Amino acid sequence: MNLFADLLATTQAPSATATGPRIQKRRGVEIKSAREIKIMREASRIVATVLREVMSMVEPGQTTGELDAFAEKRIREMGATPSFKGYHGFPASICASINNEVVHGIPNAKRVIHKGDLLKVDTGAYFEGYHGDSCITVCVGESSAEAQTLSRVAQESLMAGLSQVKAGNTLLDIAGAVEDHVKANGFSVVEDYTGHGVGRNLHEEPSVFNFRTDELPNVTLRPGMTLAIEPILNAGSKTCRTLKDRWTVVTRDGSLSAQWEHTVLVTSDGCEILTDRGD
Repeated sequence: MNLFADLLATTQAPSATATGPRIQKRRGVEIKSAREIKIMREASRIVATVLREVMSMVEPGQTTGELDAFAEKRIREMGATPSFKGYHGFPASICASINNEVVHGIPNAKRVIHKGDLLKVDTGAYFEGYHGDSCITVCVGESSAEAQTLSRVAQESLMAGLSQVKAGNTLLDIAGAVEDHVKANGFSVVEDYTGHGVGRNLHEEPSVFNFRTDELPNVTLRPGMTLAIEPILNAGSKTCRTLKDRWTVVTRDGSLSAQWEHTVLVTSDGCEILTDRGD
């Protein structure tokens, strides 16, 4: 989630806790070795397992704090540590964003999940020096038709982007596929936050954008790159604002927001979805 990266550029925050992943400087676009890819598969498997379990257990009446405690417990049980907890001072193991909250929602023991909510759960696992990162959107109970459609189109736009991931293609191929599907369905792409490289660092180069732009480098994909691709869609305007907690980002017009994300490995003829949940 290159969600943190842009937000934190303007935020003074403490370094990671001693029990969490180290915050390292960016090293440029990295090509992972077979050994590194093997570790990332396990980190990503842990993330996928946690999100699959969270998706099956979410129900009205729970709190986002309960989901966070569950996710942290499961990540640690599987031999990893939460990537997010302590990262630039973030206080939790998941981001839990509801309805018009776009990203970085802080879990809270008092924040109750209601029937009809559109819940985004984003998490990462740090395993033997490498990260996996993924996000799901959950329509809780009987969500509105708009919420269900927004989530579906967000997931479809992710898959459209992934269809363009292969050696020789570029970031603009991914961005164009995402943008075209979103606009064809009448929604807007959030441009303030992008996907990113992932590996030894939670956020690495390159920025993986979801819209056509001349302002970001159009990197050519190579086998061994590992990317977190994550379209974020709003039902209304693309513009967002950050709340006073300096983390939670919401839609400026109050419209719903949805997000889906996978960590993937670029291969010669396509991609391997490392955080595939099997659903």
